[in-house]
Formats: sequence, C-alpha cells, structure tokens
Amino acid sequence: MSWGTELWDQFDSLDKHTQWGIDFLERYAKFVKERIEIEQNYAKQLRNLVKKYCPKRSSKDEEPRFTSCIAFFNILNELNDYAGQREVVAEEMAHRVYGELMRYAHDLKTERKMHLQEGRKAQQYLDMCWKQMDNSKKKFERECREAEKAQQSYERLDNDTNATKADVEKAKQQLNLRTHMADENKNEYAAQLQNFNGEQHKHFYVVIPQIYKQLQEMDERRTIKLSECYRGFADSERKVIPIISKCLEGMILAAKSVDERRDSQMVVDSFKSGFEPPGDFPFEDYSQHIYRTISDGTISASKQESGKVDAKTTVGKAKGKLWLFGKKPKWSVKMGPALEDFSHLPPEQRRKKLQQRIDELNRELQKESDQKEALNKMKDVYEKNPQMGDPGSLQPKLAETMNNIDRLRMEIHKNEAWLSEVEGKTGGRGDRRHSSDINHLVTQGRESPEGSYTDDANQEVRGPPQQHGHHSEFDDEFEDDDPLPAIGHCKAIYPFDGHNEGTLAMKEGEVLYIIEEDKGDGWTRARRQNGEEGYVPTSYIDVTLEKNSKGS
Repeated sequence: MSWGTELWDQFDSLDKHTQWGIDFLERYAKFVKERIEIEQNYAKQLRNLVKKYCPKRSSKDEEPRFTSCIAFFNILNELNDYAGQREVVAEEMAHRVYGELMRYAHDLKTERKMHLQEGRKAQQYLDMCWKQMDNSKKKFERECREAEKAQQSYERLDNDTNATKADVEKAKQQLNLRTHMADENKNEYAAQLQNFNGEQHKHFYVVIPQIYKQLQEMDERRTIKLSECYRGFADSERKVIPIISKCLEGMILAAKSVDERRDSQMVVDSFKSGFEPPGDFPFEDYSQHIYRTISDGTISASKQESGKVDAKTTVGKAKGKLWLFGKKPKWSVKMGPALEDFSHLPPEQRRKKLQQRIDELNRELQKESDQKEALNKMKDVYEKNPQMGDPGSLQPKLAETMNNIDRLRMEIHKNEAWLSEVEGKTGGRGDRRHSSDINHLVTQGRESPEGSYTDDANQEVRGPPQQHGHHSEFDDEFEDDDPLPAIGHCKAIYPFDGHNEGTLAMKEGEVLYIIEEDKGDGWTRARRQNGEEGYVPTSYIDVTLEKNSKGS
C-alpha cells in the first residue's frame, strides 16, 4: 500500500492530512506540558505541606518523643521524598517527551514544506508541458483550416473558365504554402504531444509517487514518534513506582511503630514529680479546751499540751497548701527563673535534668581530653622535629584546654553532688517521714523557701521549716527572746537570695553561725553576727561544726 499509487490524484488531501498530523503532534505536546505543570505544582504543594507541619526545633526539649509524633514526622519525611519523585516524573517528561516532541514537530514542518514544494514544482512543470502541447495543437488546427480554404480557392479558380492563368498559379502557390505550414505544425504538435505524454507518465508514475512516498514515510515516522512518546510518558511514571512504593511502605512502618504503652510511660517520665501522695488527715479534738481549766493552767502544762495545739495550728496553716489536688498557690504559677541546680523542679524531674547535664559535661570533658592528648602528641613531634614547628606555640592552647578540663570537672563534681543529694533523699524518703499525724499533715504543701519544689517529704510545707512539736503557740511568741547557741559555723559556696519568708540571704564567701543542723530536709538554720536568723540551703554552704556540740 503506497500513497503514490493509491492517492496519485489526492495532492490537496495529503496536504491537509499532513498538516493535521503536525497539529495533533503539537496538541499532544501541549497536553504533556500541562501535565508537567500539574506534577510540578503537586510536588511544590506537597513540600509546602510538609514544611508547614514539620516541627521547628529550636532546642532539644522540643524534639518529638512520643511514638505517635515520631511516626507522624516520619510520614512527613516519606511524603517529602514522595514529592521529590513527583518532581523526577516532571523532569523526565519534560526532557524525554515534551522537549523531544517540540524538536520533532519543528523538523516535521520543515520536511513537509520541502516535499510539498517539490510536488507543486512537478505539477507546475506538467502544466507547462500541457500548455505547450495545447498551443501546438491549436496552431496545427488553425493551419489545417487555412490549407483547406486555400485548396477550395484553388479548385474554384481552376474550374472557372474566366479565371486567368496567373490567378490560378497564384492560388496554387498559396495552397502549397498552406499545406507546407500545416505539415510543419503537424510535426510540431506530434512532438509536443509525445513530450507531454512522456512527462505526464513520468509525473504520475515516478515523480509524484516518490514525493508521496516521502510524505507517507514522514507521516509514519510521526506516528512512531507519538507511540514512543506515549511509552515514554508511561515509563516516566513507572520508573518512580518502586521508590514511591518504598515511601508508602515507610509510612506503613511508621504507623506500625506507634506504641501506646510507650507513650503512656513517657507521660509518666515527663511529669512524675517523685512526691508521695498526701496522708490521711488526723482527728482534730476541739473538746480539749473544755477540760483545760481542770489542769494547772501553767506554762509548763501548756507546753505538755503543745503537741495537740500545734496540730490545730499546723492544720490551719497547711490547708491552703494542699494544691496537689486543688488550686495551686500564686507562687506555683509565677515561680521565677530556673535555678542552676534545678531545685525549682520536682525531685524526679530534677534528677533527670541533672543526669542530662552530667552526661553533656562528660561528653565535653571527653572532647577536651582528646584535644589535650592530640596537642601533647603534636608537642612531642615538634620537640623531636623542631623543623616541623615550635613546641612553645602549643602552650597557650594546652593551657586553655587544661583550664577547660578543670572547669568541666568542677561542674561535674558540683552536679554529681546535687544528683547524690536528690537520689539520697528520694531513696530515703520513706525512712525520714515522721510517724505522728501532725507532721504527716504538715507534709501536704511541698513548698521550699525559694517558692519551689523540694524533693524531701519532711520539708514539703516548710517555708521556713516548722519547729517539730517542741513548743506551743505561747513559745512561738517568745522564742526570739532566748536565741539558740551556735554549734558551728559555715561559709557560703554560692550566693542565695532568700526572698521567701523564713530564709536568710547570703553572699558567696560570707561566714555565718550554725544554730541548727540539717535534719535531712536540705535546709540549715544559720545566724549572722548582727543576730539575723533564717534557713539556708545545705548544698550552698560548707559547714564546720564545733566539737562536743549537742546541736540545737
């Protein structure tokens, strides 16, 4: 099947068909371009979505810890990779399909124009041959008619008796001339006819079939190119399917990694305070005042009953501080800035923070130690090979490293002391709790003199600490008249503000008198030389007790 033999007379139809083929090719290229834009916009929107919901981590504390959050962030990462694959699809289509189509369409237009110009030239040449043949034919026909007229004129004069011989001879010559011219035009017409028939045969059996064959091949190549582009369009998508499948599998694995038990345990670890639940309220016997007149009514008798009176007074003071299951006091909302030893945190949280800090300091110490070792090795090399460098140039760096190591070791020692204090108190909390109901009730508040949490059950309502059942309200009014004797002295290691009632502010290096030892609650009672008294944190001072002292 060939266009040249089957469609020899359909030049205009083939002209329209090839133009339609190029238009269809360009229309498909436009479709691919719009598909590429869709893929690019889809990938861009996916990336913006991932960016919108990804956490903005400004510190380690904001890193996701719950498995559900980690799974969601893993899904976002997989979705970001999925968006990247959509961009790969767009790039592949743009390079392999759209770009190729646009180049091929340009080549097709040039080739089609050339073939059609050749066909038009061949048709114009055939028309010219036909016109020449037609002109020779008309001229031959005209000369034949003139020859016939000359023959008729000659015959009429030859039969006319009245005609002169000269007229007859003239008519004969005219006949011979016209007959000769008719013969020449006949030969010219025959030659032109033969030439035209040859050109026409060549046109319809050689030239036009060749041109139409080239047009047919061009159109078939266009069809093949479309088929290849269709396949490339699908292959661009199929190539990324394995990676997209991995992204989807990663999302499924992230979903399977969610562990509700682990998340619940994280909630416990995050918010566990380390405190013990409050105990039972004691029975408050208000009838004891009825029988007080029976007794001596002396101060000594009042002191014997001080335990019961103190219970009532203590209960009244403690009621406003049972905020574990009620409304928190104002200081719990405005706690102030975080302290260096994390004493503003509950025991369990304080222990974790201290442990984290110790781990970080140990890592920094290891880095400094490695740097010191490297500098020492370099110094040895310089000493053995002076041409490589001056050993003295490393001395400032070594000194700086040693200072950093000493500083880090001091920090680690200080934080380990705080950690030991927390762990010791947390571990022995049950042994240090008072057995009496009064002191059990006093443990409800958990307020330190700094307006913060403490990690010992015995000091939970102690801002300042309460005197443990040794005097009555009467004694409270006159306890400042008989100051306690000093049992030692202490030196402040760190400064202490002492904003809360019952505490004593001190500066670093200040020397104070000890009038009451730490009873296991982390606070020591001290006095300045001017007689001002109050409680200071035991971990903030260096205590020296006098020998043979019986304490407060």
